[in-house]
Amino acid sequence: MSLKLYTNQKSRGVVVEWLLLELGVEYERIELAYHTDMKTPEYLTLNPFGKVPTLVDDGVVIYELGAICAYLTDKFADKGFAPALNDPQRGVYYRWLFFMSGPWEALSVDQMRGINIQPDQKMFVGYGDHQDAHRALIQGIEAANPYLCGEQFTTADILVAAILLWQLKIGTLQSDPVIANYLAHIQQRPTYQKVTQLFGDE
Repeated sequence: MSLKLYTNQKSRGVVVEWLLLELGVEYERIELAYHTDMKTPEYLTLNPFGKVPTLVDDGVVIYELGAICAYLTDKFADKGFAPALNDPQRGVYYRWLFFMSGPWEALSVDQMRGINIQPDQKMFVGYGDHQDAHRALIQGIEAANPYLCGEQFTTADILVAAILLWQLKIGTLQSDPVIANYLAHIQQRPTYQKVTQLFGDE
C-alpha cells in the first residue's frame, strides 16, 4: 500500500480521511499522539513542524492540509473531485482551497488566541478582521448551488464542510441559515454517516 497517512482522530487529518473515503482509496492509517509521537526525530524528518496530517505516497512526503487535499484530488483525477482544468469553476475550486487554508485558518487561530484585529491593523492582516472573513465565507457559500462549484461535489466541499462542522461542534463558529442550508446538502451524501464516525459523532 503506497499511501500512508500520519494523523490523529482529533486533528485536521479527519479532512484527509473524509477525502480518502469519498475517493474510495485504500491507505495505511498511522495514529500519532500529540507531544510525543509527533515530536520524535523519526517523524520530524517527515514533517519538521511535528504536526499532522502528513501524507507519504511512495516516498513523496506532503504536509499542509490544503496541499494534501489538492495532491490527492489530482492523483485520482479520474474520480472527478475537482472541476476540469478548462472549467471556469476550477477558479472557484482553487479559491476555496486557499481561502480555508489561508485567511480562514489564520482567523481561527487568532480567535483561539483571543486576538482581535484593530481597525488600523486590518491592512496588514490577510483576512482583514473577523467581519471581513465571515462576510467572505457567507457570500461564497450563499452562491453554492448546491455545492461550492455548482452541481459538482468537490474536494473544496470536503475541506470547507469539515472545518465548519468542527467549528460548530466546538463552538467557535455560530451557525446561520446560509451555513445550515449548505451543510444540509453535504449531510445528505451517502458517505456522511461514515464521516460522522470520524468526527466521533456516532
